[in-house]
Amino acid sequence: MTWTLTAGQRHEATQVPALLEQGAVARSRGRARIRPDRAVGDKGYTGRPVRSYLRRRGIGAVIPRRGTESRRGVRFDRAAYRERNRVERLINRLKQYRAIATRYDKLAATYHATISIAAIILWI
Repeated sequence: MTWTLTAGQRHEATQVPALLEQGAVARSRGRARIRPDRAVGDKGYTGRPVRSYLRRRGIGAVIPRRGTESRRGVRFDRAAYRERNRVERLINRLKQYRAIATRYDKLAATYHATISIAAIILWI
């Protein structure tokens, strides 16, 4: 699992390349892969920069289209999209820690460490 920090007014879709470069997908044997098979996101990630980045890297996009977008070339795996709730539940569990939900820490390094410690506690 990996995360990046942004300013409060920045959209998180700008961080898709940074997240996919950091993370590694575990395998049952051998070294971890850097490139996942698919990336799942909500309608906020449906923009052209995100989709073109995923296409260049050979990563399948499981992102629903907005109602205002054209429907050509749409292949959407609804079953894979439903698995996204695991990530959403993890974020909700992390936000149960008051310091994470309200971001008391002013320094990004301190806040990053707080998230890391909370994730370790949840994992244990």
